Amino acid sequence: MSEFSPGQRWISDGEAELGLGTILSCDARSVTVLFGASQETRTYSTRQAPLTRVAFGSGDRIQSAEGWQMIVDDTKEIGGLVVYIGEKDNGELCELSEAQLSDSMQFDQARDRLLTGQVDRNDWFDLRFRTLHHYHRVEQNPALGLAGARIDLIPHQLFIADEITRRQAPRVLLADEVGLGKTIEAGLILHRLLLTGRVERALILVPASLTHQWLVELLRRFSLSVTLLDEQQSLAHGDTNPFETGQLILASQDWLFANPRRQHQAEACQWDLLIVDEAHHLEWSEEQTGPGYACVETLAAATDGLLLLTATPEQMGLASHFARLRLLDPERYSSLEEFRTEEQGYVAVAEAIDALLDASDSAPLNAAARDTIGTVADDTDSQALLQALSAPEYSEAQRASARSQLRDQLLDRHGTGRVMFRNSRRHVGGFPERRLHVEHLELPSSYRRVLRRLARDEDYLDELLIETGLDHPEVMIYLDGMYRALPDDPLNTEPWWQFDPRVTWLLERLTNLADEKVLVIAHERETALGLAEGLRVLGGIQAPVFHEEMSLVERDRAAAAFADEEDGCQVLVCSEIGSEGRNFQFCHHLVMFDLPLHPDQLEQRIGRLDRIGQQHPIEISVPVFSDSPGEKLLRWYQQGMDAFAAPHGLGNDMYDAFADDLAESLLDDESLDEVVQETRALFETKLAERDAGRNRLLELNACHPDRAEAVATAIRELDEDRALPRYLEQALDIFGVDSRDLGGDMVHLIPGPHMLDGLPGLVKGEDGFTATTSRARALARDDVQRLSWEHPLLREMMARILDGSMGNTALALLKHPAIPAGRLMAELVFRTHCPAPKRLHLNRFLPPTAVRVLLDESGANLTDKVSFTGLSKNLRKVKKAVARDLIKSRHDQLRDLLDKAETEAQCELPSIIEAAQSRMRSALDAELTRLEALAQRNPSVRADEIEALRHERHALDAAIEGTRLRLDSIRVIVTIGDDK
Repeated sequence: MSEFSPGQRWISDGEAELGLGTILSCDARSVTVLFGASQETRTYSTRQAPLTRVAFGSGDRIQSAEGWQMIVDDTKEIGGLVVYIGEKDNGELCELSEAQLSDSMQFDQARDRLLTGQVDRNDWFDLRFRTLHHYHRVEQNPALGLAGARIDLIPHQLFIADEITRRQAPRVLLADEVGLGKTIEAGLILHRLLLTGRVERALILVPASLTHQWLVELLRRFSLSVTLLDEQQSLAHGDTNPFETGQLILASQDWLFANPRRQHQAEACQWDLLIVDEAHHLEWSEEQTGPGYACVETLAAATDGLLLLTATPEQMGLASHFARLRLLDPERYSSLEEFRTEEQGYVAVAEAIDALLDASDSAPLNAAARDTIGTVADDTDSQALLQALSAPEYSEAQRASARSQLRDQLLDRHGTGRVMFRNSRRHVGGFPERRLHVEHLELPSSYRRVLRRLARDEDYLDELLIETGLDHPEVMIYLDGMYRALPDDPLNTEPWWQFDPRVTWLLERLTNLADEKVLVIAHERETALGLAEGLRVLGGIQAPVFHEEMSLVERDRAAAAFADEEDGCQVLVCSEIGSEGRNFQFCHHLVMFDLPLHPDQLEQRIGRLDRIGQQHPIEISVPVFSDSPGEKLLRWYQQGMDAFAAPHGLGNDMYDAFADDLAESLLDDESLDEVVQETRALFETKLAERDAGRNRLLELNACHPDRAEAVATAIRELDEDRALPRYLEQALDIFGVDSRDLGGDMVHLIPGPHMLDGLPGLVKGEDGFTATTSRARALARDDVQRLSWEHPLLREMMARILDGSMGNTALALLKHPAIPAGRLMAELVFRTHCPAPKRLHLNRFLPPTAVRVLLDESGANLTDKVSFTGLSKNLRKVKKAVARDLIKSRHDQLRDLLDKAETEAQCELPSIIEAAQSRMRSALDAELTRLEALAQRNPSVRADEIEALRHERHALDAAIEGTRLRLDSIRVIVTIGDDK
């Protein structure tokens, strides 16, 4: 019976929810099992397979794959398979091979353990029941998957995560402005999809400079462990596909895009979700496709879910933005020309919605507003709502309702929020003031003489570009770079930082700021290195440097040295790479040692500090040389587009329009005046167009405050759940984890001498970790983990209890003056069992549901008269040997009670199924109807999304209908007299 043979039936010890498994194949090393009910396949080592052979005995009821049942009388073995002999319900004699058993059969493991005298501790039984109760409650909470993260409850982030994770195979562009939390949104989405079973494997591609930041963020904020893959790690796996070595793979775009072999290996894997950060770097045009874009395009075509992240979706122009959308839905976005035309249509929709928002509920719509709205409200439903807003007989409350409904319909049916989410700072609010401090310095003679020659000799610029190898206009803007590039000049006898007044100015600035943190950004790596050397030599200041040629470990070490509040350095010097992706919001002083040539890079620099959650005004200091090209560039930024005041997302448009003219005017004040004026005029025009069109719609659709607040309220309910600390204390005690109270809502968890192995974060012989259930405390302390119902430690303990046999039998003594000694009671807990694929996320409608039945020895049902808690607190433990003797002496009586309890429990099942189906139909039917209506108006609704939802509804309906009850646990209670 212990040998594996194809066709035999086994169950998984650790994943009982998979149902009954069938041996597909086996050899000396491995065995492969198909779990038909849940559509899962597992391969185990034959030496340590966590499997239990299923074998039934006389009197057991079994079910065939065809649906008929029989009572077993006897068994025989043929070719390694058990053949059951017995009678059908109609009395017909029959035989049934185990290979023909129903995949969804139930197993009364608790019954078998009890009748053979195997009993657990009474507190284990108590914990098991409470685990089932809390698991049922938490799985249905609308905040599941969003509540456990270590984040502030920021409305737009919660709305985006909730909205996207409700969709079938979401494919969206997260394009919030810098500092609004795109990484957090992506982490929330990934965490919820993993927790609900909709995603099992994900590939995350980020720039090389951000790999470690993503690794730390996912672990620290979401308790997600990812495999960081690079060439060294890949080589360590030999001939094995390295992308198969983890559930969550994080890899550098730079590495993968440059390595065709690794690309093929990544493409050979099955991914449920692909996440690509800084997606604006993917190069595409109608004539040519860059290698990075091609790689992502291939992966995206084979992956159901896709998240693209970029703060500057149009940094490379409208065609570049179209290229991002094309990755999300190539059928919807197939023509760049059609996309340009479509963009113009958003203006009318935005004007209609603005007219709605400006309308008063106390009076009917005026004719002008009605005409504006009527141009886009061209379907029956919208026209009916427009009529209600225009009719004088409607009440104020009716108009308010109609206005809200019409707004949502117009955004849904005409907006672009199905594929792109973009929140702006002006829409979100709560950001700090930006203060610009300009320091005008005198040009050093070494720089002045070159600029003077450039001004009077037109041919000298060409000579200089050839001689230095620099680009125009960088040779004029980055004067220290020009100085370094002319080493043969006899006047260049000392390092630039020894005479550059910006260095002495910075030393004075650092002294005035005392211990306040200062981030310094320079364009070139050599400038950053030289500046750090100058600070050390001239001022005795040790400043770590952060630049593109440093290894990942070196960059992280530099950033960590800057972030340390107690022993860290005051200043960090970065090259331009330091302005992309990194979060330095603990600092609010930014020094732009020079200025970037592209407005988007300027905004990225400021965005490293100006992020949501920043508590101080951003102090931006810019030293410039008087009457220099750098000073003229500053003027273009300030007067042409208010670049320092707030992000506006128009930098690329301004740069495309005026970059050449600006470069030509950096040595000519008169021509600069003209460039600044023209820039200002175009800036204001583009600003008006943006506010009137698609971006206005995106802002309106990127966060629904009511929905966001509903999610936040559900999260707060879980945060304030008073049952969590009580449950945690009991579970930690039973699992052998020692807990030391540190005060301030914090505890330190330490592996005890008898701790069960494999608990996340706890390894025997190691120090454990400090934790808190307080969100505020966890946000204030990076070294403190936040314990919630979603924390891996709690999920693991709950899973072990519910999936295993821990506490599924118990025997206890009850002393009660009204009940004679020697009386027997049986407390049975049944739970719903419904094998279904994880991707259906059945638990949101029907999580494992407990049905408790308490019977006395006569079979009378006492469930409604005696509560679980009331009974448990009056029970006494009993030695296992005594328990076994008691069970043996009452064997027949217990069998009768078990059969009686099953009959009682079955009476509860129809109402459980009906309620679950009602919840499911209420949620999915409404969403299906909405999507079908939207698809008629909004081409962003994909046909495969609607079909997937239809399939999900059908599969859920069938799964819920097939729900059965199985015996989860039994507690036998024996009354004792006063002398016991």
